[in-house]
Amino acid sequence: MPTVLTNPAASPTTRSRLYRTARLARRSLVYCALLVPLALFALVTAPLGRTGLATARWRTLRTGLLGASPAPAPGRRPGTAAVLGHALLSLLLGAVALLPLGVELLVVLRGVLYGVVVSGPYVGAWGGPTRAGAWLAHFLIGLPLAAAGLAALIGIAAVHQRLTGRLNGERSPLWLIPTVLVMALAGALLFVAWTRQI
Repeated sequence: MPTVLTNPAASPTTRSRLYRTARLARRSLVYCALLVPLALFALVTAPLGRTGLATARWRTLRTGLLGASPAPAPGRRPGTAAVLGHALLSLLLGAVALLPLGVELLVVLRGVLYGVVVSGPYVGAWGGPTRAGAWLAHFLIGLPLAAAGLAALIGIAAVHQRLTGRLNGERSPLWLIPTVLVMALAGALLFVAWTRQI
């Protein structure tokens, strides 16, 4: 019976998959954190005739952080209306991204650093009455929330990456713009529901 040798590079290990996922999550977090500032930059510079500068920033974000395909063929320059439309859609996605970014911040402040941020008493806290128990409980509760927030950021970055491909002249699927609008609506509804709960 012949022995089949497997190529270790061909079958990724669990460790390499976890590393790639963590790297993608980190890059998506930074990508989504830059959406609002870059959208505002484009909204200011595009009407002043600096569409090339705004487009270059979007392309750098897309290729530099997420490793997307490089810029389009030379001579491809989107117009002012295209850059402004892209900036408005990016602003919507950036506003949606603020929700999972806020979740990540809360997980750090109220989960990882719970015992430092909250001085006590811990009698009524989850995991209380001891400081160690409350800290551990808040940390463990924060783990699935952090994972969900990172998954949302990966999805938002992937949608925006496809959206930025339109500036390069790439064909986008028909579902792209409606998806951005539905994401913005869902984010707004979630934000309103959350503020009414507080």
